Amino acid sequence: MRSLLALLIVTLALAALCCCEKDPKEPSGSLSADSIKIKKEVANAFVKRQKRSSLYEWYFEYYKNPMEQMHERCENYPPCDYLSDQIGFSLAYNRFFGRY
Repeated sequence: MRSLLALLIVTLALAALCCCEKDPKEPSGSLSADSIKIKKEVANAFVKRQKRSSLYEWYFEYYKNPMEQMHERCENYPPCDYLSDQIGFSLAYNRFFGRY
């Protein structure tokens, strides 16, 4: 999620630099707030806010259930990941991390 947000910010920054008009009277080294101009319609074309329909969707977008956290913990540890392919997730997790 953070990498997607960083990519969006970089894209918006590049788009802002491309869309801005440069005043030929000003030297290239000095930029003022008036020299950066983007129309509201152009700015809204880049950023679309995702609407959440319920509190339930909002909660599960940000918080994972405990079983999913355990799966990720096992997948991030190569011996557990390999063993889970051989004997199953629950037995592999119990062997490396204890009972869940």
